[in-house]
Amino acid sequence: MKKLSFLLLSVLALLGCTSPKDKNPVLTIEGGQVQGVLAENPGVYVYRGIPYAAPPIGDLRWKEPQPVVAWDSVRICDKFGHPGYQAVHYPGGYASEWGYGDEAPYSEDCLYLNVWTKAPGQTDKKLPVALWIHGGGYFEGWGSEPEFDGQEWASKDMVLVTINYRLGIFGFMTYPALSAESPHHVSGNYGILDQIQSLKWIQQNIAQFGGDPNNVTIFGQSAGAGSVRTLCESPLARGLFHKAIIMSGGGINVPAKDGEQAKPATPMNKFFSYNPTLAQSEAETKKVMDWAGLTDLEKLRSASTEILYTVGRMYNMVNRSDLFLMQRPIVDGYVSLKRFDEATREGTIADVPYMIGYTLNDMGSMGPGIAEFCKVRQEKGGKAWAYEFARPLPDDGKHPDITNRLKGAFHSSDLWYVFKSLKHGWRPWTQGDWDLSEKMLTAWTNFAKYGNPNGEQDGAWKPCTSEEPQFMLFKLDDTGAEASEMGNPILP
Repeated sequence: MKKLSFLLLSVLALLGCTSPKDKNPVLTIEGGQVQGVLAENPGVYVYRGIPYAAPPIGDLRWKEPQPVVAWDSVRICDKFGHPGYQAVHYPGGYASEWGYGDEAPYSEDCLYLNVWTKAPGQTDKKLPVALWIHGGGYFEGWGSEPEFDGQEWASKDMVLVTINYRLGIFGFMTYPALSAESPHHVSGNYGILDQIQSLKWIQQNIAQFGGDPNNVTIFGQSAGAGSVRTLCESPLARGLFHKAIIMSGGGINVPAKDGEQAKPATPMNKFFSYNPTLAQSEAETKKVMDWAGLTDLEKLRSASTEILYTVGRMYNMVNRSDLFLMQRPIVDGYVSLKRFDEATREGTIADVPYMIGYTLNDMGSMGPGIAEFCKVRQEKGGKAWAYEFARPLPDDGKHPDITNRLKGAFHSSDLWYVFKSLKHGWRPWTQGDWDLSEKMLTAWTNFAKYGNPNGEQDGAWKPCTSEEPQFMLFKLDDTGAEASEMGNPILP
């Protein structure tokens, strides 16, 4: 009888049958069934290219994300989904720094996400969840870039989700007829609505991956940080996340003291603060589209991806103009009610713990604005932890096409460390770099778990306050050893 049972189990295994104790079970989520694949880290599974909404193409171009299109068979999630449509990335600078080239083709059909977890199918595990929102100026980038490899996060008992969302003209275009057809009488912000949809997907599905929908952190860098700012202000995202990390997204403007002039906004603050009215933005778009002969929604929705992507640049070239087509979030009265600065001071942003910081050689000195944000959060009864990444990246002199443009602790350089993805980079990392990366990864995952970068108890990293406006300085010492400490931001 024992032999018969053994033979039966062997046959079932060969046939691919699964039992509740399988480490890699088939999961049932919105749309159908999925199965992940093993990552390199022991015990970590990755699910690549899960659709979280219907493809926003055809009649769904410039509409709020719609429900996922169901599939019949088990979807083996071994390939990343399409990044949002964008320009080709040529060698040099950031493209060579990150090693682009293995991604799926760019497409308007881009609403896919990826999940890294150690607990697939363990619905009672309730691991903390983090949603990563990539940067790229709202017109490029994707959630599966090599520096965003999520397996080290999963190894820290986190469930990490990264997403693609609509970019550029496909993600943020305003237009009068689009507002007229909308039940909310607005247009634009489709990329932000995609991000909100991914948060809703997490609420509905993440338990299947061992995640806790009641412990969700949003974090992003550059335009991803700008997206986090918008989500923290948006009433549509309220309650869908519980902590927020803003990386190289600026702080808030510092008011002038008596007898002094107001401090000018940094380039990043200006970037994120450009907010024409919806009517102004719609008028600019209509002017360009009328010039191109795309005079109504039918023509716009039937136009090719390539024509739409280039029409703004063509208009400016021919007319020697610098007209700006809205390709970033806008205060529309529906997705976004007011600017982040204003909402912060009024205390209407999400009342959650915040981490906020920048790099030493970032796009302007963000330190004063970040300290101001922390001060205002303190006044409103909240906590915010501030940091500066001050490690100039090592250089072996063999890649001048990169290092002639990207110097020191440049904008985005901290990404290698936050994800501990250094193995994907070309740089001559030292043991100090690996130790610094481990320290930062631990702080970020602690914050996601406990709302405190130190862990369950307070520690060396103190919140930034008006009494002690200090940042955690992530750096190495003169010997190359990890030497992070609290202090005032270092001047480049």
